[in-house]
Amino acid sequence: MKYLVIAAFIGILGSLAAALVAMMRGDSSSGDAQRARRMARALTMRIGLSIALFLFIFLSYWMGWIQPTGLPSR
Repeated sequence: MKYLVIAAFIGILGSLAAALVAMMRGDSSSGDAQRARRMARALTMRIGLSIALFLFIFLSYWMGWIQPTGLPSR
């Protein structure tokens, strides 16, 4: 379970880095529309991975695969 969450975080950070690279590259040959499309695709991937990770953690808690380990309520 831990490795899956770590892999998802790495994927989220990787897609965020890809969007940053697409935004920072100022190639006049590629065009602004293509650069914006690549950046939007990378950010959409990041949002999709984040939502999938949240739903997976919620499902894992609901199925009993993980247990909360936070501070006890008073």
